[in-house]
Amino acid sequence: MRAVLLTRHGGPDALVLSDDVPVPRPGAGEVLLRVGAAGVNNTDINTRTGWYASDGDGGWAGALAFPRIQGADACGHVVAVGAGVDVARLGERVIVATMQQDPSGEPFSTVTLGSEMDGGFAEYLAVRASEAFAVDCDWSDAELASIPCAVSTAENMLRRAEVAAGERVLITGASGGVGTAAVQLARLRGASVIAVARADKAPLLIELGAERVIDRDADLAGALGARSIDVVIDVVGGPQWPTLLDVLRRGGRYVVSGAIAGPMVELDLRTLYLNDLSLLGATYQPPDVLPAIVSAIERGELRPLVHAVYPLAEIARAQEDFQAKDFTGKLVLAVA
Repeated sequence: MRAVLLTRHGGPDALVLSDDVPVPRPGAGEVLLRVGAAGVNNTDINTRTGWYASDGDGGWAGALAFPRIQGADACGHVVAVGAGVDVARLGERVIVATMQQDPSGEPFSTVTLGSEMDGGFAEYLAVRASEAFAVDCDWSDAELASIPCAVSTAENMLRRAEVAAGERVLITGASGGVGTAAVQLARLRGASVIAVARADKAPLLIELGAERVIDRDADLAGALGARSIDVVIDVVGGPQWPTLLDVLRRGGRYVVSGAIAGPMVELDLRTLYLNDLSLLGATYQPPDVLPAIVSAIERGELRPLVHAVYPLAEIARAQEDFQAKDFTGKLVLAVA
């Protein structure tokens, strides 16, 4: 089969397109997918560069085994099943969970598609049947492939922060895959959404449900007022991070699942404890997160936002365009 192999940590030159990778065989409890499309995500690039490990030599859960087929997002059709899997699953179109339940059962432990196991940058993918979810909708494979990583991340963050109807929610990086999903999911909860993004991204974010869009370089406290936000949903971090706490009300909640502007931030502990703030991280996802998203898709409550689709062979260009951030929504690789 054709697949993109990550041969080591490094730049795009560490990715090698091969046409003679063995097709995986589904083991007991697994299904084999013919992959139709795979999304492009920060996590793919971070894993390639070794960003998750302080020594630059690891994935989500430690050192990677090379070569590794990356791809945290995957949509495809079930073409074979392993022992113990109902043959009725043959032919299903499915999306695959990115953050999967660790078989060890250790609390808050997860294994990640494209890091601890091979992922979607290949024509075929074998995964546990319990992590492949059938979807009944008229979306394209590319549209469905834009969902698992970004939308599950957004849903998990909103759950961790217990976002409720009537609350004011500030979403950073709102024009990206996680951000656009968070805008939609927060509105479905009845929250009032303030999005932080480049000014030219405002019309679409308003269309998705944001009540207001603030330029990412603006003075947040000046634009919003101090202590005016109930919840901050953050994937950005970076040097402007302290202002996110300045706009949280007393007892407010901050949740983070990314650091695209930089992972090192400055915290004044007095801001935290004198205002009774809650700071939350969100990586592990309970097993009902992706099924809830599938249900929302099938009810017509979510809108896919695919900006562009690239051939698998152009993965380096797709990742380069992804890092330029000159788009709204998601970039996807056509695999089939």
